[in-house]
Amino acid sequence: MATRQREKALKRKEQKDKRPRAIARYVRISPRKVKIVIDLIRGKKVSEALAIIRHTPKAASEILEKLINSAVANAQNNLDMDPEELYISEIYANQGPTLKRYRPRAMGRATIIRKRTSHITVILDKVK
Repeated sequence: MATRQREKALKRKEQKDKRPRAIARYVRISPRKVKIVIDLIRGKKVSEALAIIRHTPKAASEILEKLINSAVANAQNNLDMDPEELYISEIYANQGPTLKRYRPRAMGRATIIRKRTSHITVILDKVK
């Protein structure tokens, strides 16, 4: 049996990351395509990042704009932070589960089509 469960739980709660974040899971776009846009905005101020995203003609732009707006709303409502002082401290896209579909090919064979998904995370922080 585990000992000092309450103390350990309190310690974990104290050490939990206090930065505002937003996570989009199971997004139906390949992480490789998302990372192209992510690399453009990493480390930028939120207003600058949103301006870059609005003028980037990629499918991931719309998803990332909504995600950043969600993280800003979390910062305002939950942590009472000013959106003008925020920048994108961490942003990354991990691979989610792959949906497998089959397509008929010549001579009675079938080929697999992989429909990839992503888990995208945005973590904001105050400009120091």
